Amino acid sequence: MTPPADVNHTFTDAELEELMAFGTVESHRAGDLILAEGTMAPDCIITLSGHTDIFVQTDEGSRRVGWMERGQFAGDLSILTGQRHLSRVEMGADGDILRIPHENFQRLIAGNSHFSDIFVRVFAARREFGNIRGFSAIIILGAGLDRSVYALRDLLMKHGVGHRWFDPADGPVAGHLMAERGLTEDQLPVVILGATEILVQPTPEELAQAMGLDLLPDGATADVLVVGSGPGGLAAAVYAASEGLTVIALDSLAPGGQAGTSSKIENYLGFPTGISGNELARRATVQAQKFGARIVAPVRAASIARDEDAYCLHLADGRKLRSRAVVVASGAQYQRLPIEGIEAYEGRGIYYGATPMEAQLCGNAEVTIVGAGNSAGQGAIYLAGVAKKVYVIFRRSSLRETMSEYLVKRLEEHPNIEIIPSTDVVALHGEEHLAGLTYRCRDTGDEGHCDCGFLFLFLGANPNTTWLPKEMVCDERGFVKTGTDIAPLELVKAGWSLDRMPTRYETSWPRIYAVGDVRKGSVKRVASSVGEGSVVVSDIHQALAEMVPPAG
Repeated sequence: MTPPADVNHTFTDAELEELMAFGTVESHRAGDLILAEGTMAPDCIITLSGHTDIFVQTDEGSRRVGWMERGQFAGDLSILTGQRHLSRVEMGADGDILRIPHENFQRLIAGNSHFSDIFVRVFAARREFGNIRGFSAIIILGAGLDRSVYALRDLLMKHGVGHRWFDPADGPVAGHLMAERGLTEDQLPVVILGATEILVQPTPEELAQAMGLDLLPDGATADVLVVGSGPGGLAAAVYAASEGLTVIALDSLAPGGQAGTSSKIENYLGFPTGISGNELARRATVQAQKFGARIVAPVRAASIARDEDAYCLHLADGRKLRSRAVVVASGAQYQRLPIEGIEAYEGRGIYYGATPMEAQLCGNAEVTIVGAGNSAGQGAIYLAGVAKKVYVIFRRSSLRETMSEYLVKRLEEHPNIEIIPSTDVVALHGEEHLAGLTYRCRDTGDEGHCDCGFLFLFLGANPNTTWLPKEMVCDERGFVKTGTDIAPLELVKAGWSLDRMPTRYETSWPRIYAVGDVRKGSVKRVASSVGEGSVVVSDIHQALAEMVPPAG
């Protein structure tokens, strides 16, 4: 496959002269190590003379995947984000390079739109091309139906980090890699990071630390903390950072939220052929990082408390963050079926999103989807392309009550999809992995059985608000009330003491805002969440401007 043109760029002499102000020129001999694999917060390397070689460690050993000549630069998105650098840069022939330290590079990106556009476009294209070609320095070894393997792969996939996965039961590659590194079956799952580092049975949090996805220090401060990085949270991060506010955005897993699990969103403005939720989230994440926002995941908010004129956010791991304003964008999560023991099958046949990773697991198998919203419809159409049969089960009498018409028509016309209305899944069967289910018609009481090993749940969502203080006003279902939805008496009980009423997205605590699915009365659409996340920033600016500056 020929690399697309966007994976490289050659700066002119005039552009190189301008870039000199941000770094230093170094002379090197052929074979010198310029940038080590595994480096955190890597420098940007631009070749001035000779050439530099790029190597990636793969399951077949070290492989040269490219070289940079005069005016060309090495690296991918890790240069922008500060995450673990996944390749090795060596001097291929005697010559000079321009080394731009990571801190200076961030300043360059934030202050110069011309260079920012070039670097971001090329870095993003390289990561995408590398993922397609399998130039991945990350290898996961473990069984496909092991829920811990699923959790590790899910983390990397949602962060846009390419990896190779090998199941010991599927061929000799896993066994060869294990023998080469002295690993045994009882140590699985294992993550191999490049040439030297091996993580044995890591948690997603430990893998995130090793990848540099979470480098947030205890006590970090920002103008705005965004809790949740779905469409609403990412929009708030992008607009706040682009307007000069310091931003830290958190997520319990990865950017994207529920929208990130959608295989294809076709009714989002500006994407006539559709875009996957994961790709939309990745683009928004890079956009926020370009403006200087810090995106950190997986971390979980545990509680929030007043801290004089600011707020202190306590994380589940004990860290504390401080900010003057907070955007609650923690979204909602799909409900479980009310079946005892369902937790045992999660990650072992039951899933809450239909992405390429899940599709890889259930190829040519029977699949059941439960739900009647757009996410269920998108998932059904996507999985029907790889599964032998897709059953869509839902409680209502018609999909048209809750699903967009274009999706209903596609489900009805697809030869591989069977629609089963007015029906509940009432029992699950299987030992270590889901092996089948029983369903019951709500109208007749008749029951049926399906030997389906994969069940995807897209049910009504519950708000992620258990971490919020009990004094913050929510409705009976737990969704956060904002603006005029909060009654005056509720404001008084919550301790509202300012001489103004809450703005449209402001909660019963001043300068804490709620946007997206977590908010009472929100429209459960990606475009709506993006709109709320962008609009709320003007309210934040005004509220921060009205705060009394500290003495001295």
